[in-house]
Amino acid sequence: MPTAIKPHRRRSQPVGMTYQFLPEVKKYTTKMAASGETMLKKPHVGKKRKPPTRYWEGTEENGKNDGKKQKEGDNNKQTPQQNKKRTKEGGKRGGAGEKILSGKSDPFPGSAPVPEEKLKKFKRGEKGELPPRPQYKLRDVVVRSEAASDLAQKQNARYDLMLPEDAGFLEGDEDEDTCTISQDDIADAVDITAGAKYFNLTLSQFGPYRLDYSKTGRHLLLGGRRGHVTCLDWQSKQLMCEMNVMETVNDVKWLHSEALFAVAQKKWLYIYDNKGIELHCIRKFNDVLRMQFLPYHFLLATASATGFLQYLDVSVGKEVVAICTKAGRLDVMAHNPHNAIIHLGHSNGTVTLWTPNQREPLVKMLCHQGGVRSVAVDKTGTYMVTSGMDKKLKVYDIRSYRPLQSYFLPAGASCLSLSQRGLLSAATGDIVQVYRDVWGTPVTKPYMAHRAKGSVWGVHFCPFEDVLGVGHGEGFTSMVVPGAGEPNFDGLDANPYRSAKQRQEWEVKALLEKIQPELIGLDPSQLSQVDHSTWEQRHEDRVQALGFDPLAKEKFTPRLKTKGRSSSGKVEKRKKQVAHEDQRDVIRQTVEDRMKIDKERKEKEKKEAAAAGQKSALDRFRK
Repeated sequence: MPTAIKPHRRRSQPVGMTYQFLPEVKKYTTKMAASGETMLKKPHVGKKRKPPTRYWEGTEENGKNDGKKQKEGDNNKQTPQQNKKRTKEGGKRGGAGEKILSGKSDPFPGSAPVPEEKLKKFKRGEKGELPPRPQYKLRDVVVRSEAASDLAQKQNARYDLMLPEDAGFLEGDEDEDTCTISQDDIADAVDITAGAKYFNLTLSQFGPYRLDYSKTGRHLLLGGRRGHVTCLDWQSKQLMCEMNVMETVNDVKWLHSEALFAVAQKKWLYIYDNKGIELHCIRKFNDVLRMQFLPYHFLLATASATGFLQYLDVSVGKEVVAICTKAGRLDVMAHNPHNAIIHLGHSNGTVTLWTPNQREPLVKMLCHQGGVRSVAVDKTGTYMVTSGMDKKLKVYDIRSYRPLQSYFLPAGASCLSLSQRGLLSAATGDIVQVYRDVWGTPVTKPYMAHRAKGSVWGVHFCPFEDVLGVGHGEGFTSMVVPGAGEPNFDGLDANPYRSAKQRQEWEVKALLEKIQPELIGLDPSQLSQVDHSTWEQRHEDRVQALGFDPLAKEKFTPRLKTKGRSSSGKVEKRKKQVAHEDQRDVIRQTVEDRMKIDKERKEKEKKEAAAAGQKSALDRFRK
């Protein structure tokens, strides 16, 4: 009868434990020798290969060689060298020309290529020159920093392909202009959630209203001219607070979060929380007409009727600077999100650019023949749109300070606002018009249009939403503008769905990363560059103070040697040798400069001869 071979029991396994066998392990059978037959000592066919070693067999051999008995838990442990070796071997898997477990080579070795357009989108500026090799520490830091920047650029470009949302758009039927489509038709055509974003608030008693959306785009702040102030979560229509300050309200503005907001009242500036409790009354800021908040600097910039531009640091509650613009009443104000520059419009048709570091304007532009009515700047800091009393709407390139487009509006535009996707809203009386791509090809007709119930007092696009808020004399209107908002938000910067705990953690981190007012300038990329002229001036001042140059090369002093090698002749010989080496560098540099000058002179002579076009008999002797 055939007999089954019993499995071998491990020595270190306790008695009484059950065993689980792998399904691929087969049971081998042998036949008993018949009577009168002798068994072969060696088979006539040898083994082709050694059978695979199981993990328990390898453990036993190691235990025999070491002469020690180890427990099962010790057998399963691996040394760090084995883990490191296994990690290195696993890292080679799937490389170019390498075969993987299935035996086939990877048809797409390495990482997937990233499109050049995506890389340009996340480019962080041009790379600077590396420091010289003697400064190896600084050179190493710069190289590692640029490598980290390149890695972040590639990762952002890769993740940009996986963003779930796309920008919206509006298309009409054949021979139908999108500007003729009403808000009611849009609300009926879209889903219930998007249709609920179009609504009207009838507040005819305390209007007209100015408005502001929070940085996350979830909360709305309204301020009526006759003292009515309210803030709410406009998506859920949940009221946060409502009050009447019993005096004129000129402007309202959210601060760094939805927990605090500022109100420019008739006489002074007030700070409230989202429950309507008055926290501060800042009497240094009087007669404020317009406000702008710089989120990364924690600065509240105010423009007053007395012609003063003031900055308030809301993190410590102190005034940073008060600048007298000497331009009269300041009721037109905007800020550049790219470099935190404040743009002010004046009654003489000029627009000035200001920072808290200087008492004079950085740039002064003549934009209109009449007074400036409104100014808006896009989020990239490239384009500026202005409207004036001359009924013109002009688009400027801030990089070159030149006009790109000029449009004539029959009644002019009183309020301007730019969305995250580049849409421009212009309010004329009770008509709100939205234009698309105003700095590209000339626009002949608006993208959308809407008639409000009263005269428009303020317009503002909601961040990360296709919504335009309009404050007018009869209350507030929320318009649906497809394609206005950025579809994908950065959860670490502005998260509309963050909890109270996340908001607190973000606030602490933002305070730690606050940018100082001294760093505000026209070109933010200059912060990573070295000011050589300033360094040279400081070096000269240091030399004059010390009486010697601390960075100068020390005079060579030969080292004292024994056995007659420090005699006067040998010491002088060593000094001359070192002096000759220094002279070689000077001579080499002089020769290179002379050759460069000669080359430039010859090229200049050739150009002059070619320009003259006259040949002489001696030209054939020239090389």
